Amino acid sequence: METGQRGATLRDVRDLCELYGVTDEAEVARLMDLARGGKEQGWWQPYDLEFSTYVGLEAEAVSTKYYQSTVIPGLLQTADYARAMHEVVIPKLDQARISELVQVRLVRQQLLQRNPPLAVSAIFDEAALHRVVGGPKVMQAQLARLVELAELANVTIRVIPFAVGAHFAMDSTFRILEFVKPVPDVVYVEGLVGFLYLDRAQDVARYEMIYESLVGFALDPKESIELITRIGAFYSNESI
Repeated sequence: METGQRGATLRDVRDLCELYGVTDEAEVARLMDLARGGKEQGWWQPYDLEFSTYVGLEAEAVSTKYYQSTVIPGLLQTADYARAMHEVVIPKLDQARISELVQVRLVRQQLLQRNPPLAVSAIFDEAALHRVVGGPKVMQAQLARLVELAELANVTIRVIPFAVGAHFAMDSTFRILEFVKPVPDVVYVEGLVGFLYLDRAQDVARYEMIYESLVGFALDPKESIELITRIGAFYSNESI
């Protein structure tokens, strides 16, 4: 149980509460509820995802901070943009699997509309707006979607403009997942061949500092949407 090879049963929780002297009935009930919830299957489990742990964490988070360099963050992607991204994955995926992964992305996006909604703060480079993923029509719709999402009170979008020049996070990508305390926050770092979860307080604090530094490089939310709108107009002309 301590190594995660099996979950805690209700009897385990009851006995451990007694052993460790947990007498607060409300706390015992909370722990019992956690044990019951741990037996429930998440909606994502049938999809056999390599990143299922992340999806589970994201579902429990109250807020997330995204930094992407050249890609629109997943929670903000349209279905066509997501499909175009999955079509270039190596090794190549068949169309059925791509459709499943696109569906997973769309279901995850429901977090933006839940009650209370997931708070999302996203920073990405201007390069993500110019890289033509899926063609001009897909990009036009994707940028329009960003403008639409930015109107939500729980979504903040910032763009780092080309004018900034070089900056220290150009070749990085990470996400900070924040939870109701006392649950510790988690940093998720994704690469081509794997991913990393960091939950040590000093590591999370370092990434928080990095994120705030990136906010300083980025345009403010209003300026960011104005830039997205201008580039979106270009794609509109291109797709005629």
